[in-house]
Amino acid sequence: MWGVIPAAGLGSRIQPLAFSKELLPVGTRKDGDVERPRAVSEYLIDRMILAGASKICMVISPGKSDIVEYYGASVGPAHLCYVVQPVAAGLCDAIFRSLPWIQPEEEVLVGLPDTVWFPEHGLRALDGGGLSFLLFPVEHPELFDAVVTDEGGRVLEIQVKQRDARSRWVWGAFKLTGAVMRELHALWRERGQQDPYIGTLVNEYLARGGSARAVRAGEAYVDVGTLHGYREAMQLLSGGVV
Repeated sequence: MWGVIPAAGLGSRIQPLAFSKELLPVGTRKDGDVERPRAVSEYLIDRMILAGASKICMVISPGKSDIVEYYGASVGPAHLCYVVQPVAAGLCDAIFRSLPWIQPEEEVLVGLPDTVWFPEHGLRALDGGGLSFLLFPVEHPELFDAVVTDEGGRVLEIQVKQRDARSRWVWGAFKLTGAVMRELHALWRERGQQDPYIGTLVNEYLARGGSARAVRAGEAYVDVGTLHGYREAMQLLSGGVV
């Protein structure tokens, strides 16, 4: 199973930093008997590994070699590879940069590296064989991609940063097959590569007969890409080493 991590963003909401925002220290980890700072992106990588990912592709910008230096070739049992997004061209473009290495039958996990969420085993709740979203309850869904579902968990619409969002459940990660990823990529290209967000692309995918599921298995979700979110994450983790 693959894990795809789009990490090419500029991080303008939390600048200035002297390093990539994905390496922002948030919380701590145990290294033997020593407690060390933990990069925010480690949380997502660990959660992908817990869900079964053995290969992780990090999509980075040309100026983010510090991510390569930090993680190297592997994290625990997972092998890492790096793909470069030459210019900032949105989340869809970043995710699809990994497509040449993914086979149609393979399962793929996608998450955002500047987030911290619980439970750590949340990705295990997602079904395979299609497209499914892991949802989290938030107080301000208008800041995220709110997911509207029916009673059975079928996705009806993704409302991208919509002020009057009909759902307080937002997606924090998703799982799909390489085949579905190719369908989305073809649709994205057909639409002139104009979808910067996954939500608008998935809405068109649904309108054309595609299907997606959503699982409300999330409990807490924090976007660490802002100073407010950084403080929230530190508060969330203040109970001890996670």
